[in-house]
Amino acid sequence: MSQLTVVVPAYNESAVLEQFHQRLGAVLDALPLHCDVLYVDDGSDDDTWAIITALAARDPRCGGLKLSRNFGKEAALTAGLDHVVADAAVVIDADLQDPPELIPELVAQWQAGHDVVYATRSARAGESGFKRFTAAAFYRSMEKLSDTTVPRDTGDFRLLSRRALDALRQLRERQRFMKGLFAWIGYRQTAVYYQRDPRQAGQTKWNYWRLTQLAIEGITSFSTAPLRLATWTGLAAALFAFVYGLWVLASALLYGNSVRGYPSLMVVILFLGGIQLLALGVIGEYLGRNYAESKQRPLYFIEEQRRPGAPTPASRPPHAPALD
Repeated sequence: MSQLTVVVPAYNESAVLEQFHQRLGAVLDALPLHCDVLYVDDGSDDDTWAIITALAARDPRCGGLKLSRNFGKEAALTAGLDHVVADAAVVIDADLQDPPELIPELVAQWQAGHDVVYATRSARAGESGFKRFTAAAFYRSMEKLSDTTVPRDTGDFRLLSRRALDALRQLRERQRFMKGLFAWIGYRQTAVYYQRDPRQAGQTKWNYWRLTQLAIEGITSFSTAPLRLATWTGLAAALFAFVYGLWVLASALLYGNSVRGYPSLMVVILFLGGIQLLALGVIGEYLGRNYAESKQRPLYFIEEQRRPGAPTPASRPPHAPALD
């Protein structure tokens, strides 16, 4: 029988984990597969790990990884996928905006021969108009800027086959944009459409600052278009300055030198200075990412681990090794 692992990254999700696991368990009970669940606690400072441990004690299908600190969702996803030994894995968030009831459709497409089955949002309930606008703008910008086509309106909720998982394990870059990496590996990919629900409990961790950082991460990881834009903007500014300089020289020769023009001179200086600072900032973003990659630090550290079906600490036989 085929095996399926559901990977669930969680950061301060104690308010919704019990409800999520109840709905997920009902879905897995109905699947004709050997299923287990791997929760990844990304350094939560609430009761998330305690709840994961309690779930593992009640449900032998449930396991968990506790990271040594908050490394970020991309690293937590990587940690979970690195530990999957099943034939396929489903990635889903714990906030119930992505319905676990969609998993059978993902599995059906996988069994039909697809390696990556991603869930695309046809509607985004519970989100402001501004957030929907910025999300749409981001995905369409990525479509134009990147050589790797990132599916529109698609988050991390998806199924990955065994060979897709093996391919991802070879990508060990430190600056990780998982949506781009999922698309970059290629293979047979298809979409399943659904309506995204509002968050069921707790608070979203993705404020506009973090979303902006993620957008910058995605663009700089999968496109050199900002560097080319800085080059062409600098060229245009230099051309403008050269033409303007010729005009100033011609005016001085024809009409004499005048003190007037100080405001226009300041405008040109400020314009060129702003362009130079912008270009340096873009170059700095790419240099900073190269610096982070050159250090070759591990992507994450695991503080504690609970394997699916493992005994609880209270029921562990004497002298048995701990699992962390």
